[in-house]
Order: sequence, then C-alpha cells, then structure tokens
Amino acid sequence: MRKYLWLFILFANIGILGAAAPTTTESNKTVEQLHSIFSDYSRYQKQRYPSVEHPDKDMRKGGFRDLSEAGFQQHQAKLDGFLQRLTEIDYSELSEDEKINADMFRFNVTSEINDIIYDKHLFPMEGDTGFYFDLLRLGDITLIKNEQDALFYIEKLESIPDFLHQWQLNLKRAVAINKVMPAIVLVDFEKPLEKLITDKASENPLAKPLQQLSKVLPEKQAEHLTKRALQAINNNVQPAVKSFIQFLVQDYLPHGRDSIAIEQIKDGRQFYQSQIKYYTTLNLSANEIHNIGLSEVRRIRAEMDKVIEASGFEGNFEQFIHYLRTDPQFYASSAEELLKEAAYISKKMDGKLPKFFSKLPRQPYGVEPVPDAIAPRYTTGRYVGAPLDSHRSGTYWVNTYALNKRPLYVLEALTLHEAVPGHHLQNALTKELSNLPKFRRDSYLSAYGEGWALYCEKLGIEAGFYQDPYSQFGRLTYEMWRAIRLVVDTGMHSKGWSREKAIKFMEQNTALSKHNVRTEIDRYIAWPGQALSYKMGEIKIVELRKKAEKALGQSFDIRAFHDEILANGPVTLGILERQINRWIERQLTK
Repeated sequence: MRKYLWLFILFANIGILGAAAPTTTESNKTVEQLHSIFSDYSRYQKQRYPSVEHPDKDMRKGGFRDLSEAGFQQHQAKLDGFLQRLTEIDYSELSEDEKINADMFRFNVTSEINDIIYDKHLFPMEGDTGFYFDLLRLGDITLIKNEQDALFYIEKLESIPDFLHQWQLNLKRAVAINKVMPAIVLVDFEKPLEKLITDKASENPLAKPLQQLSKVLPEKQAEHLTKRALQAINNNVQPAVKSFIQFLVQDYLPHGRDSIAIEQIKDGRQFYQSQIKYYTTLNLSANEIHNIGLSEVRRIRAEMDKVIEASGFEGNFEQFIHYLRTDPQFYASSAEELLKEAAYISKKMDGKLPKFFSKLPRQPYGVEPVPDAIAPRYTTGRYVGAPLDSHRSGTYWVNTYALNKRPLYVLEALTLHEAVPGHHLQNALTKELSNLPKFRRDSYLSAYGEGWALYCEKLGIEAGFYQDPYSQFGRLTYEMWRAIRLVVDTGMHSKGWSREKAIKFMEQNTALSKHNVRTEIDRYIAWPGQALSYKMGEIKIVELRKKAEKALGQSFDIRAFHDEILANGPVTLGILERQINRWIERQLTK
C-alpha cells in the first residue's frame, strides 16, 4: 500500500479523488460574482456622491446626496441587498486575497447599516468637524476646467438651500426623538457658518472658484456664468444660511442634552458598542478597553518620569508640565515660524524614508495652516488627502490659531503622524493599489490608519528624531494622549465620568496645553469611539513587528515589514494579523 501512497497524494492534490478543490472555472466564476458585487456597490456609491462626470442629471441632486430620512432608509435597503448577495458567494472557493476583499466588504457594509440603524447622522458634529464644513471649504477645493465644471458648481450653489433644508428636517427629528448632541459641544456651533454671509457676493468664500472662469471660457460666457453664480450666492446661499443659523440658535441648540454619555440615549449602549467595533475593528467591550488604557497610562507615565529625571529638571511631574506649558522658548512667535518648523521636520523625514520603505508614493504633499474659519475649534494638526488626479496635493494642516497653545516640543511627533511616514505616505500608497477593488482604495479604517500614524511617531526614534529631552517628552505626551483616550472615551460614554473628571485626568498626565485638552475632550464627547482607534491600532502593529522580529531573527527586514503593512491598504486589525502571519511564513521559506 505504501508504494501507492504518492499516487494517492498526487491525485488528491489535483482534485481527482472525491469532492476535491474547485476547478479553475468554478473559482473564476465565483471571483467574477464577488467582483460584480464590488463593482455594483462602487457604482451605486458614486451615484450617492454625485460628481460632474455623472451622466444622469437626475441622480446628481444638484451635487449633494440625498440626506432625507427616506433616503437613509432606501440606502439601508440597498446595503442589505449587497450583503444578501455576498452570502450567496461560496467563500471556500476564494483565494486568501479574495477572502480579505469579501471580509472587508462585509465589515464596511455592516458598519454602514449600523450607523443608519442607530441614527448616527443625527449627531452631525464630529468633534472639530461638522456636516457643513465641506461648504466652508467648497470654494477652496473646486477646480473649474470647462463649461461643464462651471455649470455643475453653479447648480451646487443653487441647491445649497435644499441641502440645508434636509439637515434642518434631520435636526428637528433629532429633537423630537431626544437624540440631540450634548449642550457642551454645541457652544458656538453656528459660528463657522457665518463666514458664508458677506456684504458682497463677490467677496464670499464660495465665489473664489469664479476667478478661474475667465481663464478657461470665452469672455462673454465667463461673464454670464459669473453673474449667474453671484446671483446664486446672493439669492440662494446667503438667505438659506441665515435661515439655517436662525433655526440652529432658536430651535436646535437650546435642546442640547445635559448628559455627555452616549449610553444615556435610547439604544445608546448598543450604538456605542457598534462604534467601538467599527473604530477599533476588535471585539472588545468598553470595560476591556478602559483597563488596557489604564495599563498603558501607567507604563508611559513611568517613561515620562525617566525623561524628566534625565533632563536635570529640579521639580516634580506637575512642575515640569507647568514649565513646558508656560515657558516662551517652547512656542513659536508667529504662524510663519510654526509652519516653517513643521515644513523643515517634514522635509527632514522625507530624506530618511528610503531607510524604512522600499516603496514610496508618487503624490506629493504640502504644509498649510488650518483655515481660519475652523481653526478655533480645530485640533492641532490634520492630514487632508487628495485624489491622485487632483489639481492639489495631499496637505498637512498645522493649526496656527492661539500660538501659545501650540508647543514646538510636540511638533516632531505631530508631523511624523500627519505627514510622513504617517497619513500621507499610507493614504497616497493606498490610492496606487490598482489590484484592490475600488471600494477598498476609497475606504479608510481608523484603527489601521491612525494606528499606523501613531506607530510612525515611535518610528521617529529610529529615524533620529527626539534628540533633546523636551521633544522626547513631547513624543511621550502624544503617546500618553492616545492612551488616555482609551480611558476617558470609555469613562465618559460608559462608566459615568464627568467632563471635568476627564479633563483633569488628561491635564495631570500630559503636557498638552489646557486649551488642547478641552478641545480634545469635547471632541471625544461629540464623536464616541473614534478616539479609541489610535492606541488600539498602534498596539497591534507593535505586537506584529515584535512577532516578526522574533520569528525572523537576523533576516528581519524593516523595509519589507513596512511595505507589507501598507501593501493591502486599510484592513481590520484581525485581517492585518492574518496578512503578517502569511508574510512571516513566506520569509521563513525563502
């Protein structure tokens, strides 16, 4: 019998014996069915987010997607249909890469459905951004190349009243069913919109793209369309904005709830758990994450104490924090100085990228200040991406508002996080992954993206940054900031913490300015769960690197490891672990 064993193995491997592996034809058909779902989903989403290229004018809705209650219900029904089609796919016939595609599709669509079920759209102010912030930036990001672009932009201006009316109906419903945001985060909620009200239509921020018309259109046509656009700003936009501000002030803001905990609203516990699942991509409870946060706070605090001791500072932790918050040497004297320092750090890291990555993106990035209209409520810095074929690059925004609250000792960590090798590098590389379905190139998972960016702050140690105790402490204060988020987010939304308790906990454990602390705490109140993604993602990436280093020993290649982390675009942390485990196995067999 033994002499025939090799024949048995051969036949089994090629599928001759029994009901073996699927044939190539069967596998190809299954993959085609799967990608047909992906294509239909991407086509449907493009219709929901209309653009000038969309051929069906009726689907464009003047450039805005349908935000009515009926629109959300129709969207849920459509998503349910996509999930049903996915269940009809024979998962066993898929390759590992296609299984990842299927798993990511299921995760994304299920998360969208949960957001509709729990009325997430009724909480429209996510920390330092709001549903109307795209209106404030519309004039800056619009490119007009031809008549079609111009007409589409004008149609968008003319339909802003409908856009605001839909939001008014949504917020009225929020008040009626007691799903209003906490009062503390609604202070001055309407103020940014006032930027869209000007004495002259030509001075309105929305008129900025009109300057492009004379460069791309004949003179008379440019004059005609400019006149129509300015009439839209005068007759459509400004009256609608004034009316909406009045509605906010009189009929919405006064109903802000006293409780800051999302678990206090109807179905709030289930909603918070759905947000934990989405933002961390892990099956953990609020209590489990809270305890992980407390453990990380203790570890990082011990490291901070060592840095203070090594610095030679004569005083305790609280005195060192006070010193960092108040000494003028740690703050830029002008917005230009802050921006130049951020740009220098960015360029310095650019030169070190080849040491850590073999694949770098084509798309460049710039350094710019956070727009004045949103800066007072905005976080310290942020990355703003751009399509590969865009007229603009990716942008690292630096907040130059309240310079005495923007310490230089955290700028290295902030820059590595927001620009390179953090968000810009990861986002720009993802856009170039032509092997991925479109829905994956367009998606973003906070645990992956923010976890990577936080990991990159720590990578700065290996890149030669943090050469003085203050920048070392700045990096640690940023890591502590993310660890504290695990504690205060779960504390406020699930464990009965007050806003004051959360503020005190953060002030006592970081060198963040008091202005930043309050801005951040209010962000977590308004945006439950999102702040958990950073530290949970970073913990997983660090864990996977240690695992790879241990398994591969001297053959571990940091460039290859980083390339692999970024090779498949945003994925859940569970999928990322599967991916790295496969990579380790491949390296061991080389």
